[in-house]
Amino acid sequence: MANNVYDAIVIGSGISGGWAAKELTEKGLKTIMLERGRHIEHVKDYPSPTKNIWEFPHRGGRTQKMIEDYPVLKRDYPLNEMNLDYWVNEKESPYTEVKRFDWYRGYHTGGRSLMWGRQSYRHSDLDFEANLKEGIAVDWPIRYKDIAPWYSYAEKFAGISGNRDGLAVLPDGDYMPPMDMNIVEKDVAARVKEHYKGLRNVIIGRTANITVPHNDRVNCQYQNKCWLGCNFGAYFSTQSATLPVARATGNLTLRPFSIVTKIIYDKDTKKAKGVEIVDAETNKTYEYFAKVVFVCASSFNSTWVLMNSATDIWPEGLGSSSGELGHNAMDHHFRCGASGRVEGYNDKYYFGRRANGVYVPRFRNVGNDKRDYLRGFGYQGGASRSNWRRDVAELSIGGDFKDELCEPGDWSIGLGAFGEILPYHENRIFLDKEKKDKWGLPVLSMDMEIKENELKMRKDMMQDGLEILEAAGVKDVKSYDNVYGFGQGIHEMGTARMGRDPKSSVLNGNNQVWDALNVFVTDGACMTSAACVNPSLTYMALTARAVDFAVKELKKQNL
Repeated sequence: MANNVYDAIVIGSGISGGWAAKELTEKGLKTIMLERGRHIEHVKDYPSPTKNIWEFPHRGGRTQKMIEDYPVLKRDYPLNEMNLDYWVNEKESPYTEVKRFDWYRGYHTGGRSLMWGRQSYRHSDLDFEANLKEGIAVDWPIRYKDIAPWYSYAEKFAGISGNRDGLAVLPDGDYMPPMDMNIVEKDVAARVKEHYKGLRNVIIGRTANITVPHNDRVNCQYQNKCWLGCNFGAYFSTQSATLPVARATGNLTLRPFSIVTKIIYDKDTKKAKGVEIVDAETNKTYEYFAKVVFVCASSFNSTWVLMNSATDIWPEGLGSSSGELGHNAMDHHFRCGASGRVEGYNDKYYFGRRANGVYVPRFRNVGNDKRDYLRGFGYQGGASRSNWRRDVAELSIGGDFKDELCEPGDWSIGLGAFGEILPYHENRIFLDKEKKDKWGLPVLSMDMEIKENELKMRKDMMQDGLEILEAAGVKDVKSYDNVYGFGQGIHEMGTARMGRDPKSSVLNGNNQVWDALNVFVTDGACMTSAACVNPSLTYMALTARAVDFAVKELKKQNL
């Protein structure tokens, strides 16, 4: 086999790319995984997880230089000195904002699997059927029964801890033992369940943090430093889980610093032959060839690759024949909810720093509940006691004050809502051919916004959070809206959606590009709607399902 010819090519090494590489190599395919950024080796290249806050020059905060260099990242919490190297150099890789869009990216082996929030939930048929029932966008080409076995497969390998709660709106999965709620969360959950007669529930989060040893990974140590890289491999990432398995097969070649510029399309066979890359270090161009190509570069970058491919046949790119490529962009809108003070429990505390919280599954527009907007939202949150940072040193002095700060503070609890954004055709990305990145490649232009449906939903996201906490006996409850910027959810989805008809979708029900059936897109770009739950578990399941289909089709010589 020539050194540029493989059975399969995987573009990207994040959650979806890592899964594609694992599945393809385990099934015997010689596979090259192309990562546009640098390589990060598990454990060895994690600089910060063992450091204490006082070991950072600015106590983990941000400097004026960082604020100047990262004009987008500074808009929210990701900008800090503890894991700055995990985020994209915005000067090298800019983008254009027709409307504000906060794009938080990680260009390195593992991508954002090193920094993700790890909340892992299944979509239900309420989600898969919503578009069809409401006449929104297009119908999903699959239903829950089609993906349920693959959810189980992904959960068992990734290691999802959680409780089987028996809620139709949030299907149960195959879980490791759940993390515990603390005493306040347990009591609040019991009061909420009683008050709402089971129609609203507070459950422990379902998270990709293992709670028992699993596949040479050590269970979570309750440090809550996941976003710095985990030396124990306790949370799911490419580095801790899928990459070791792919490497062990002997079938994987990992090539970092490889920016895929286009998919090479053969107009005679109507299939992809391979890809073209530019080496990010040398600027030299190379080509790699394979029977199948898995595009897993992260939602919008995957669409960028399609847009930049086969433009001699389709001016708007490979997969654009439907007119939907780049459209129907989605995220989850959040940054609103409620919080309050909990009295009592001053003799109670909790163990460690749990890397998880509580979850309130969707209850709006479920069953007989009907609102003046479509879809719904869930809440993520938790209860805790304030620590020594609750007071500013300059405000008080003396030994008694210092002694007081050695004791935990009062209990509080908060619920932050995550709401679904509808797949509007006009919410789109497109190539800005006037603006170039460091490598002379056109950048993406972002043109999207939330609309009346989401604005109406946000009122309930605040008011319902307030009502839930008050019903549970929480004091001084206040709602808030800290204003959402599109993209801040870091759950960008859509722009190459699945569907049932090549005239209205980019991909079919097996994640194949209608215009080139040996090209599969299995990351967030493929999503037909967003639901209101965190989407990464769905990417894992869809990727494993698509690889299984692709390999069977290869054996039948259909690809």
